[in-house]
Amino acid sequence: MKIILETKRLYLREFIPSDGFHFYHLNNNPEVIKYTGNSAFCSLKEATDFIINYPDYKAHGFGRWAVCLKETDAFLGWCGLKLETAINEIDLGFRFYQNEWGKGYATEAAEASVKYGFSKLNINEIFGRAYLENKASIKVLKKCNFKFVKKINYDANPAVLYSIKNDRS
Repeated sequence: MKIILETKRLYLREFIPSDGFHFYHLNNNPEVIKYTGNSAFCSLKEATDFIINYPDYKAHGFGRWAVCLKETDAFLGWCGLKLETAINEIDLGFRFYQNEWGKGYATEAAEASVKYGFSKLNINEIFGRAYLENKASIKVLKKCNFKFVKKINYDANPAVLYSIKNDRS
């Protein structure tokens, strides 16, 4: 298990095969994927295969990471950075179990991911996208000091684009 970073309450680590269980259940909650453009996995095997074949760590040296509670090692969700190769931008993303919403975990993990991206990966700018209706994700981006860039169409839905720049670049 490779831990990438730690915060006061959380640690973020690379995915492991058993995380397929969590991806399966996260994506099978319609409320969790409501604003993501993703669909549910058809089976636990499909979710586990997704995790086993997750290419971003080897291809780019970073990716989305499992977010776990230090106190119990419980898997809460995921957060991290993703290179959107088609547009050559680094995207911040996060998804948590619904029963973990409103506890500040998304903001804590997102802030740590941004800091890691700037300090360890020397990324110049990180983007965040959210459907206009997804007020909670927009709130997280704002709490992490992302600035509004423009309204966009994302996954055929009205959305917003935010960004944060590395002040060392």
